[in-house]
Amino acid sequence: MALNLIKLCVGCDSIADLEEWIAENEALHRRLGRPYEQTHTTRMVPKRMAELTDGGSLYWVIRGQLAARQRLLDVRPFVDGEGISRCKLVLETRVVPVSPRPCRPFQGWRYLAPKDAPPDLAFGGGPADAAMPEDMRRELAALGLL
Repeated sequence: MALNLIKLCVGCDSIADLEEWIAENEALHRRLGRPYEQTHTTRMVPKRMAELTDGGSLYWVIRGQLAARQRLLDVRPFVDGEGISRCKLVLETRVVPVSPRPCRPFQGWRYLAPKDAPPDLAFGGGPADAAMPEDMRRELAALGLL
């Protein structure tokens, strides 16, 4: 059964910011003639790697709300130049908006069981929610109306 991770998306104010960052990074790699693979480096190495890569996703918390997810393709532990164990989370570049839900800040990442994961807007929230501007979705969710 797939397992998910949840993590704060530090430095992003919206899903569009995250998508722009991914596109800029991909364009830079293309200009330099390097293959692009989106990764996110984290300090702690998940112990349940097999469950994460069996269809799991990384759910991003943006401005205090669970807002989007990216499918996890691989988890690659490594030791950095200072001898500290870290890992690269290899992600699909497609960002999928999810039904917004408030989330308190935390450090690092947390496991997120499939039963606790919010539905994708394209499927669970319906077409009206998916077409709604992100700021409006965020405000309505904060008011408990979504």
